Amino acid sequence: MVWGAQAEVSQKSCDHSCCSIKQAILLISISERLNPAAQRLKSSDQEHHHLHSEDPCASDHSMATISNISSKYKDIISKSRLLQPGSPSVYQLRPEKKTIGTLTKLTVGERNVNQVNKTILLVGETGTGKSSLINTLVNHTMGVKWEDEVWFQIVEDEKRSQTESQTSDVIVYQVFDFEGKTLPYSLTIIDTPGFGDTRGIERDVLVTQRLFDLFRSADGVHEINAVGLVMKASENRVSDRLMYIFNSMMSLFGKGIEKNIVTLITHSPGTNPENVLKALEAANIKCARNEKNQPVRFLFDNCLNKQRTEEEELGLAHAWRVTDRGMKQFMTFLEKTHPQKLDTTVEVLNDRVRLAACIKNLQERINFIELKQTEIIQVEEGLKKHEEEMKKNKNFSVEFDEVYKDKESIEGGMQWFGGYKGAVTCKVCKENCHYPGCTIAWSPTSCEVMKGGRCTSCTRKCPAEDHVKEEWIYVTKTRRVKNTEREMKQKFEKNLAESVKKSSLLENLQTEMNLLKRDKTRFLEEAYQHIVNLEKIAVKADSVSTYVHLDFLIEKMKETGDRRKVQVLEEMKRRQEEGNKGALKYIWGKMKSTVKGWM
Repeated sequence: MVWGAQAEVSQKSCDHSCCSIKQAILLISISERLNPAAQRLKSSDQEHHHLHSEDPCASDHSMATISNISSKYKDIISKSRLLQPGSPSVYQLRPEKKTIGTLTKLTVGERNVNQVNKTILLVGETGTGKSSLINTLVNHTMGVKWEDEVWFQIVEDEKRSQTESQTSDVIVYQVFDFEGKTLPYSLTIIDTPGFGDTRGIERDVLVTQRLFDLFRSADGVHEINAVGLVMKASENRVSDRLMYIFNSMMSLFGKGIEKNIVTLITHSPGTNPENVLKALEAANIKCARNEKNQPVRFLFDNCLNKQRTEEEELGLAHAWRVTDRGMKQFMTFLEKTHPQKLDTTVEVLNDRVRLAACIKNLQERINFIELKQTEIIQVEEGLKKHEEEMKKNKNFSVEFDEVYKDKESIEGGMQWFGGYKGAVTCKVCKENCHYPGCTIAWSPTSCEVMKGGRCTSCTRKCPAEDHVKEEWIYVTKTRRVKNTEREMKQKFEKNLAESVKKSSLLENLQTEMNLLKRDKTRFLEEAYQHIVNLEKIAVKADSVSTYVHLDFLIEKMKETGDRRKVQVLEEMKRRQEEGNKGALKYIWGKMKSTVKGWM
């Protein structure tokens, strides 16, 4: 072996005395003439490192060199924990940590409001190397180079990272105070480990809500420079789980985000990632394109913190060059690409919230209407069945299931980012206008369902002042009662016009039934318009998140006989099924797993 021969010659020439640096460089130069690959690889700094590895006589000088190089990180090292000495020495950063609910914010340094900040949102499955990529982004921001022989971690080790992921749906990493080291800006990285885990689809909805709250809060994130889809270089298909995560995330943004979506390819040897490119095309991923109309992608390797032993050094130096090139290209992309302002995203998200609130409110109203219709049918049947008895006895009563509304306590209180979790309800309509999901607004006035000072959710679209935000909701219940004809007449006529009240009780009941049918149709029309409006502004208007809404709407719209609207909704559903087959398959798998767990 050439390097082994060199070490042997070096050892003999030293003859147990300290070699000069010039002698060592000369020996290395001779050996590199015999080994062209090594000649291309080694720089003068690496020669010093090799001398340290192979020649014990040069260890003092080499250690001094390492000490001098890493001295520029003296301050940050003094605040960090040494995980592993060597080449490189690996340190665990000690960022300021804030945990509020299921959001974790980790901050290194202090932000200068006069400095530009770039924000990256990472999307990917567990095991793709997101943690290593986050550490690499942080080291690049700090200006760490190969010859520094030092490496910093902001993400905890694997076991602690998994624990963090289980308790945090959203993790925000912020790196300040390093502007000018490598980049003219600071960096914010958003990771969402809570997406697509084993805790069920309900958890995914909460992750989406946490991101929404992060985007619209005063001290949150207000623009995104890049959405990075993290994939391994060996991947030859976009998995169902990744498709589900990607679709869920993309449903948060407006259409302008496509030009900011890039693929970050990990575990890459530096060659053209043909497998990944084919997988992206097959999955019809909407993203930024280069001059060849290919998805914009950047290549990284994930082994930069490994010890540079004789056996590993050649490969690790190549991995560093691949990653350094990918990182520089990615940062150039960040500088040239306009950020996606989240005011449009917040508009989309507010519409999503209003849509969800409208659908939820609609379902509750339809449930109430259908129970009310059952009540009327029971009364009509009782009146017809006991008509003779009621003529003879005015106090004769009919038994039926009376529909009524009650109040029920819910979990609530202060939330992260100064929010307040509760339910916005209408005192006039006696309806839940926003529940669940109202986590930010302290009062009905600032709730998402309010637009132009009026509620977009309740039946009468009442003013905000007719609403309250409390820790209770309205629930629809039934109770078995007995009423005389006079009591029933008073009960069912109270909402009817004076001219109608002169009719018989049976006629009034039929009028009430017709009004309920009319309201049901009107409620469906409102929900339909919400869906249509959402499609106009969202990247994924027909995303998985609206799938259940469409099924419900199609079923109820068919009852109205409006074939055109049914056709429009069914076409949306068809696009869902085509574009989101993998995501829907993943959801179905999660649902089956959940059901199996109950059995």
